[in-house]
Amino acid sequence: MNLQRCDYPAVGEAVYAAELDNGLRVYVMPKRGYNKKYATFATHYGSVDSHFQAPGDPEPVNVPDGIAHFLEHKLFEKKEGNVFDQFAALGAMSNAFTTYTSTSYLCSTTENFPQCLDLLVDFVLRPYFTDESVAKEKGIIAQEIRMYEDSPRWRLRDNLLMALYHDYPVRVNIAGTVESIANITKELLYKCYRTFYRPENMNLFVTGEVDPAWVIDRIAARGPASGGPRGEIKRLFPPEPATVNRPLVDEAMAVAVPLILVGFKDQDVGYDGPGLLDKAVYMDVLLEALLGRGSPIYDSLYRDGLIDERFAFDYDGERDYGYAAIGGESRDPELLLDRLATAFDEVRRTGLEPDTFERVRRKLTGGFIAGFNSPDYAAHNFTLYRFRDVDIFDYLTALGQATLEGANQRLRAFFDPSAMAASVVRPGGISGRA
Repeated sequence: MNLQRCDYPAVGEAVYAAELDNGLRVYVMPKRGYNKKYATFATHYGSVDSHFQAPGDPEPVNVPDGIAHFLEHKLFEKKEGNVFDQFAALGAMSNAFTTYTSTSYLCSTTENFPQCLDLLVDFVLRPYFTDESVAKEKGIIAQEIRMYEDSPRWRLRDNLLMALYHDYPVRVNIAGTVESIANITKELLYKCYRTFYRPENMNLFVTGEVDPAWVIDRIAARGPASGGPRGEIKRLFPPEPATVNRPLVDEAMAVAVPLILVGFKDQDVGYDGPGLLDKAVYMDVLLEALLGRGSPIYDSLYRDGLIDERFAFDYDGERDYGYAAIGGESRDPELLLDRLATAFDEVRRTGLEPDTFERVRRKLTGGFIAGFNSPDYAAHNFTLYRFRDVDIFDYLTALGQATLEGANQRLRAFFDPSAMAASVVRPGGISGRA
């Protein structure tokens, strides 16, 4: 096992990395003077991975929507009790989350870190499912799904994704549906676990005042064993047209003020690595330049009372999908949609100004460096970018190499009116999903 050190002087950090014999990649970022120690153990497996072929299997399988999230819940339950209680007894906080493309388990503590790290590794790598516990969990997660369905902001985002995407599974709620989780069985959970919770499909990141060699030796001593025959996990997705599914999803729910999300579907997909990082950088620059506080578009919309200070935007981009979501509360969602469409059409013609581009680049540089003062930020971003075949610290290099010409090319390609859709939730009775 070869322990490698990589220094990142721009942010004043160093990361130690090692790949264990079983293929698990372990990363340690020491932070002197930090009382809190933070660890995240993640697998490259998310809600979109419902159709796949495991290494060594003759045929692909389809599993119910929501099974990755269901599996995340079930790993916290063991024969000897609930893992949350075990972390609490050690004075630690633990949690987990499932995204469209990954599942992460974390713990944070200022004491008993060796025991906490052992527990994190052990509970993730030792599944325990029974027919009875699976049946019980269905009721719990069904309630969670209904809670999402009753949340206007959750419905707003879900409806936007259904407007943008015809068939790609990002259009399905991460938790699945009440109907889909009813088909989950103990056997299917073990199938998904053995396919995706393989050491070579996972990574573990630790940060805090820790010794890297000690961390890696401790992980190596506890396993895990190899997950079976190595090879590519074939993730199978339906063909997705470049066009949006529908221009608008409009729904009535119990809200006092209308909500709107305007989305743009990324048509430039199918790659990861440095190209995906470059795209993420340009999208950060563009969204901040066009819609950040102080931008002409924001000022105009705010001054006219079409948005408030909770107006927000984000871009979610992975290998096979990407979209931007823009919006919040608005007294007149139709007028806001029209104003945004007009503003984007104008800026596509004129492009970004050089001084705006440089100002935003400096702002993003400062925000990125400041982010690494947070162990949580460092752990989650490093881990998730590794699954995209990207070193998160290369973000600053990519940002520094970004050009105004490149930003304007991305601007004109991405904010194409034909790639735009909207989701509106307006005051009224709760209706069925559109």
